[in-house]
Amino acid sequence: MKLVVAEKPSVGRDIARVLDCRERGEGFVKNDQYVITWAVGHLVSLCEPDEMDENYKKWRMETLPMLPEHIPTKVLPKTKKQFTVIKKWLNDKSIDSVICATDAGREGELIFRLIYEQAGCKKPVERLWISSMTDEAIREGFDTLKPSSEYEGLYRSAKCRSVADWLVGMNASRAFTLRFNVLLSIGRVQTPTLAILVRRYHEIADFKPEEYYTLTCSFGDYQGTWFDEKVKEEKLASRIKTRAAADAVAQRVKGRDGRVESISREEKRELAPQLYDLTSLQRDANSKLGFTADKTLKITQELYEKWKAVTYPRTDSRYLPMDMLPRVKQTLTKLPMEYQEAVKNIPWKDGKLPFSKRVFDNAKVSDHHAIIPTPQTAPVDKLPADARKIYDLIARRTVAAFYPPMVYEAVKIVTQVDMDKFKTTGRIIKDLGWKQVYGGEKADEVLPELAENDLRKVQKTSVKKEATKPPAPHTDASLLAAMENAGRELKDEELREQMKGSGLGTPATRAAIIERLVQVGYAMRKGRAIHATEKGVRLIAIAPDEVASPETTGRWELALHEIAENRRDTVRFMEGIRRLSAFLVEYAKTTDKQGDFPAEEKRYGKGGKRKGTASAKQLADCACPLCGKPVMESARAFGCSAWREGCRFTLWKDGLTRGGGPVLNDKIVQLLLKNKQVAGSTGTLTLTQDTLSFVHKDGSGGASVPIRYEKKNG
Repeated sequence: MKLVVAEKPSVGRDIARVLDCRERGEGFVKNDQYVITWAVGHLVSLCEPDEMDENYKKWRMETLPMLPEHIPTKVLPKTKKQFTVIKKWLNDKSIDSVICATDAGREGELIFRLIYEQAGCKKPVERLWISSMTDEAIREGFDTLKPSSEYEGLYRSAKCRSVADWLVGMNASRAFTLRFNVLLSIGRVQTPTLAILVRRYHEIADFKPEEYYTLTCSFGDYQGTWFDEKVKEEKLASRIKTRAAADAVAQRVKGRDGRVESISREEKRELAPQLYDLTSLQRDANSKLGFTADKTLKITQELYEKWKAVTYPRTDSRYLPMDMLPRVKQTLTKLPMEYQEAVKNIPWKDGKLPFSKRVFDNAKVSDHHAIIPTPQTAPVDKLPADARKIYDLIARRTVAAFYPPMVYEAVKIVTQVDMDKFKTTGRIIKDLGWKQVYGGEKADEVLPELAENDLRKVQKTSVKKEATKPPAPHTDASLLAAMENAGRELKDEELREQMKGSGLGTPATRAAIIERLVQVGYAMRKGRAIHATEKGVRLIAIAPDEVASPETTGRWELALHEIAENRRDTVRFMEGIRRLSAFLVEYAKTTDKQGDFPAEEKRYGKGGKRKGTASAKQLADCACPLCGKPVMESARAFGCSAWREGCRFTLWKDGLTRGGGPVLNDKIVQLLLKNKQVAGSTGTLTLTQDTLSFVHKDGSGGASVPIRYEKKNG
């Protein structure tokens, strides 16, 4: 028999249904050929420092840097039961080989390999690699299983990423927290992303608006804007520095005859936008719908897994492989009825789709192709409203990709009044092309029939006061673009394509990184805008470029990309990460920079004394786990009411936020003290006699803090 390991129960059940496995057991489904079991995200993770060495339990500068040659792994307590099920089957004598059916990407590969290694399994492994969850795609995937060896580079990349984040995050967060007496979270990708927000914060704060004036003249049936032909940059050419100068021009042209000096017409084409990868979909959904990157990812993942309506979402490719041409035709013809008129108007050639290298290019398809609808007609009437909106974006983009460009005529008229010149622009649409998929385009700007040397009298002048504007705050859309391009603002799509692999994070992780910055208090949302907070600005002020520079981190990401493609050695990469971790600790120890963090961020009072509890209130039905006395809540922490008698039980409200954990509130603490474990939407909290720990829902990262308050020395 073959054992199939999926990443989550819902995917496991889908595979079991396709393979006709009906015999159900605890955590698995089987028939006489296959046993289907599943993880629940990450079941195995890297150990916390104090789980490796008791000396690391207390945060002390003298124990840093922590640079173990090998970081052991552990089975996560909350999912130990399911790990035991998988381990039993991995080592069962009836199982001849294993099929890895976790998510077809870097993290999915890591999830399976950690389970496989932790279970001590040595059986041969094949890889199910699919880009759609339809029944047809699953069957085809099982007919074309790949040797696990083909994904060795992907696993090495995932493992290097995991260990690198542990080394940099654990060492830098402890070192900077101890040095600046403030709980600080430093991350290999998180911190340079924050630096992008802080850079924009300073650009806005330092911006000094400059006033200028524009002059518009009415020539009766059209208007023109004054411009200086000596100024080459178009947006600067129409600016007049002072009101007096603008009024002087208006006065000298008023009532005078203008002569049409030139009329230029240029045919232009606007190509259809390329298919979506995850980042471009998230950017569009943010710009058009106001969705955060995280919301778009979750909705698209549900469209993929639950509704089988779109292909694999966590992709960085905007192309399709050549052999998908016939299948895409089937996909388009099976789209819901509301898209069929647009499908019919595609310029089919003898019943075949038009071929375009902007759509089909084997060389530009990565692990997964672009996001498109599946050939399975989506039940649009059953989709939740927001899922319907995301599906609509994907469906229309897919149809539009096969349309011709929009063709229009750009018209420019220059009218001269004595020595002054006025510019009039407009456009005439010749062919809507792909724009018709989106309901057309705004009406043409109507211009009169004119010929060169025609005369038109200046009938009216208007001087308008304007001012230069600061850069706009980042949104999810612009921040995703900056992350993808390692902080560079690239508008050219071709250049953006070349930068792939050297950005910050991956399409699958960028949304979580943005949410993490908000969660730990380094960023905040105001409407659609994302701003750096004062704490975030202070952190970047003290952080060295080695961990804060987007460009530097982009090079680390490129190295991981090359490891996945078997083009780079892992040993040199990890040596570099260890040097970086040691450098960050030494930097924290020796820097003379002053953090000057807001007072409310300080974890300790003057001289290391615990802050008072004048405003503390008692938690109902909660006993201290160390001495049994009542538990109190203050502004910053939960602690034992007997602290004056020496009980040191303390849970800082923000103690776990460095690892992405929640800010503790009274309800969470009451449940923890009662049940010792609380599972939330983002992960699980576990309280022991010594520590409070948090593990993310997918098993990645997390944090652990002591529950006994210790005075700081000195």
